[in-house]
Amino acid sequence: MPTRILPAVGDADAVRSLVSLLSQLPDAEPVPPVTDSTQLVDTLARLAAESVDELPEVVVVHERIGPVPALELVREVALRFPAVGVILVTTDASPGLFSAAMDSGARGLITFPLAYDDLATRVQAVAQWSTGVRRHLGGSTDVFTGPGGTVVTVSGAKGGVGTTLTAIQLALAAQASGRTTALCDLDLQTGDVASYLDVQFRRSVVDLAAITDISPRILAEAVFRHDTGVDLLLAPGDGERGEEVTDRAARHIVGALRARYEVVIVDCGAHLSGASAAAVETADTALLVTTPDVVAVRGAKRTVRMWDRLQIRKAEETTVVVNRHSRATEIQPALIQKITGTALATTAVPAHFKELQAAVDSGRLHALDPKGSVRQALWSLAGELGLAKAPEAAQGRRARGGDRGSAGLRRRKE
Repeated sequence: MPTRILPAVGDADAVRSLVSLLSQLPDAEPVPPVTDSTQLVDTLARLAAESVDELPEVVVVHERIGPVPALELVREVALRFPAVGVILVTTDASPGLFSAAMDSGARGLITFPLAYDDLATRVQAVAQWSTGVRRHLGGSTDVFTGPGGTVVTVSGAKGGVGTTLTAIQLALAAQASGRTTALCDLDLQTGDVASYLDVQFRRSVVDLAAITDISPRILAEAVFRHDTGVDLLLAPGDGERGEEVTDRAARHIVGALRARYEVVIVDCGAHLSGASAAAVETADTALLVTTPDVVAVRGAKRTVRMWDRLQIRKAEETTVVVNRHSRATEIQPALIQKITGTALATTAVPAHFKELQAAVDSGRLHALDPKGSVRQALWSLAGELGLAKAPEAAQGRRARGGDRGSAGLRRRKE
């Protein structure tokens, strides 16, 4: 049986050299190369969705691949597609890099300039390892498999605009639709998901920060299963410990959640940290919650511009959600969209705080009245984003012409 080899190389000269040598290997079947990390993960996800057997036995990652750094990409592939063997191609043959590559999950390392014998030996060894893993894994559930779930980040234009309320209700709506759902609180210093859901917890996201290989078992020990069925990965009780969750740790944590759940909702709060920036950058959908007042809209505009300057996310790839909407306010959703330059969620959440007050004060935000306009609007938003089925009442309102703008749905990179 031929060995399928997928090169992931961004450098044109390196592509030609690598593909030329791979095509000369006995029983090798090089597939068309991919040129960046996003294309590689998307390709593997598409193949895994069909069958694990459709995945290539070997992936060759060039050190200059981007935008995700090579070692982080190796780690993500090893975590999400454990039956695929990864070889790192590099000009640095130092023991330090070799150790880092092995720690990231690579099965081998090849240095430039490429030598036929070295490449053939390494590819053969990795292919045999991959075949053995596929034969022995069988139906084991202690590995991450499949294309991965949808990640939605919820950020606030400023504090108090309803970020956590939105994140919690989106997670509840997705879980109620029968999709396995995790809610991660990356508002590391002031996260209130636990308070809003009246949860007493021992473990938090900090417990995963120093772990480089987050297995399903380790992840299961860190999450808290809420009565609603949503799994919670909570912010630390001691806010100062939030600094332990770096951007790299956040990528690993979100990647592990994505691989384990169909829907992952991340509450990023209103403060930008390295962890929340990494989550927003890698999310399929990034929501920015604002209220229709001057201060909040200015905050939304400032946040969008900052994300763009830091190359975290472009304005057109961000979706603004308007909370506490009223027809009596001077600032309407269409104006907010024009000011921020973002996409705009069709669903605006009405300004009916009386529906929320008792649930917020009792820490039972999951017990909102299903007939309440706020809950219906937020669950309708979940339907708009493809996370859940929209309530029939909300669907009827949109059918009668209640749209206020266009929704920014899943972010896709070609």
